[in-house]
Amino acid sequence: MTRHVSIRRKLVSAVVAGVIGAGAPVLSGMTSAYAADPVRPVNSVIVWDQNAQTAIWDYAQQQPQVQARSFAMVHGAVYDAVNAISGKPYQPYLSAPSANGRESVDAAVGTAAFKVLVSLFPGQQDRLQQQYDDYMAGIPAGLAKVRGTTVGDKTAAAMITARQNDGAFGDEAWPVGTQPGQWRPTPPTNANATAWVGHLKPFLLPSVSMFRSSGPPALTSAQYARDFNEVKTIGAVNSTTRTLDQTQAAIWWHDRHLGEWEIKRQLATGQRLSTLQTARMFAMVDLSEADATSACYNEKGAWLFWRPVTAIQLADTDGNPNTAADPAWMPLLVTPPHPDFTSGHTCFTAASMSALAYFFGRNDIQFSAFSSASGTTRSFNSFTGAIAEVIEARIWGGIHTRTADIEGAKIGLRTTAYAVTHYFQPRR
Repeated sequence: MTRHVSIRRKLVSAVVAGVIGAGAPVLSGMTSAYAADPVRPVNSVIVWDQNAQTAIWDYAQQQPQVQARSFAMVHGAVYDAVNAISGKPYQPYLSAPSANGRESVDAAVGTAAFKVLVSLFPGQQDRLQQQYDDYMAGIPAGLAKVRGTTVGDKTAAAMITARQNDGAFGDEAWPVGTQPGQWRPTPPTNANATAWVGHLKPFLLPSVSMFRSSGPPALTSAQYARDFNEVKTIGAVNSTTRTLDQTQAAIWWHDRHLGEWEIKRQLATGQRLSTLQTARMFAMVDLSEADATSACYNEKGAWLFWRPVTAIQLADTDGNPNTAADPAWMPLLVTPPHPDFTSGHTCFTAASMSALAYFFGRNDIQFSAFSSASGTTRSFNSFTGAIAEVIEARIWGGIHTRTADIEGAKIGLRTTAYAVTHYFQPRR
């Protein structure tokens, strides 16, 4: 194990341990939720998470930084609906409609998710309506169904209203620089997109800039040279030092069809979570992911630091005697159309995995997910292990430096730490 890897593992282990520790009071609340809301034969939250994935990815093809907002809206509304019907054992996110516990939870979940999805994707109205009608036909008619539908309609309306004019789909372009260290579009796409994510109204945080870092290392520093030479060697498309497993991991983590979706559903099923527990866990994870992503993109906009492909091809301009230019160098993966610092995927994954660690009150739960992009399934023995691997995988793919990855993970961990301290807590 290298010194870099050892330091990184200690970092994520310490912070994740802190997040789990902060969640200790919630575990007693979770115990009462088990008794109050027994496991259903079909978990409607999982059903509508799959339906949301179909709308968000299979049809809309939203990229991860855009998906985060959509999933957060769906599961924030679903959580508020299930929490209200369950007697409001936890803090609501936005709203707590009046309910007496005799409403159909399944009707509420389906209605909340459906209404939010239609607001996000009006072009899918007919398809979503048919999906919703088929789902609702499976719920027995009666007052419980009617009242559950009303609860779901109210929480969806609250979410849709709260996210109006939130900055989504605003200015796409990042400022383009020409000086050493400044970001500019990268080959082969030379694209410039999704700058608005860094200015999106947060779901949980007071401000998306609250975790501002000290920035990337100076171009002439020893740290910059270490980062540079590491990614240049192992992240090249024709690297001779990257192993097959590392190549597969880089592609697995880069798959736009995120493994995190499958992991959430797998954990909810494998850990036999009730509908209430699943709704709370999904909301906790997805809202934390969304804010961590926005915080990361705000950081990107603050520093506008060049990507490895630019840095390596133009290294003769950086003033560092320990770097050497290679005008033909290209990374294993196609570089995304936004700046390097910090890494969006490590922000996102650190937020999701630390939220899961907090929710379950432990780190050592096994999980896995398949990627059609890599054609492989990757398995993990802990949430910390997933954070550790994504930090490496972005370097193996040649699209981020180690410092950008580690600082991104810190933002994700800090976002979750804030979220679970201020939201989703037991009311008693």
